[in-house]
Amino acid sequence: MIRFHPSAQQLKDFVEGTLSPAISLMVSAHCDMCEKCQRFVEIETESLAAQMVSNVNSTASDKAEMSLQFGDMLSQITQLPSSKQNNTLMEQPTAYREPVKKRAALRAQASVNTIELDGRVFTVPRTLHRYIDKTGNWSSLVGKLWQAPVDLGNQGVANFIFMGSGGSVPEHTHRGTEYTLVIDGEFSDGLSRYDTGDFIFMDGDKTHTPKSEGKEGCLVFSIVDQPLHFTSGLARLLNPFSHLFFR
Repeated sequence: MIRFHPSAQQLKDFVEGTLSPAISLMVSAHCDMCEKCQRFVEIETESLAAQMVSNVNSTASDKAEMSLQFGDMLSQITQLPSSKQNNTLMEQPTAYREPVKKRAALRAQASVNTIELDGRVFTVPRTLHRYIDKTGNWSSLVGKLWQAPVDLGNQGVANFIFMGSGGSVPEHTHRGTEYTLVIDGEFSDGLSRYDTGDFIFMDGDKTHTPKSEGKEGCLVFSIVDQPLHFTSGLARLLNPFSHLFFR
């Protein structure tokens, strides 16, 4: 069950196109997995479209009224019949049509929609399909962790991270921000427990230790804008090199 979602404001900003490209990607991927957020986005999209149509119609109406007033003034000057009396002199502007409602089901993409690690196959959200061929090779990290970098182009770099059963990331905080989407499985971090589809935000105000306790491990998609900062034990020795692994 999905318990962690983007905030209502983030979803509104997503609809309005004001989120950064990287965060918009994360929100879109979450919506692929979450019916609740899908519906919220649909309602906000329809509301925004209706507002835009209303604004356009209001502008058109104002222009039409100005044209009528100008026509009346010319009628008085030239002794022509008033435009209000002879409505054939001026046509009313054609009303804008309501935008067609977005189709509920989009055509499935022909591209591959899975990634593979050590014989296991994982299905990724539709939004991430176009990045599968931009995903690098898996590399083994500490503590039953595997990482595959994803080239987002101008948006930066993200990572698929797999935590095997019992695998964990050492206790750390963040110099910047971290957005994580659980693709498959579940994990806990000392703050909460997260399941498939959960959308997780972390920053420098929080310290956590992600750990997979399920038998099947856990796959996540993560974007960080600054390297992690390890806060406990020998892991602190990794801080000068954390940008090489967790970035």
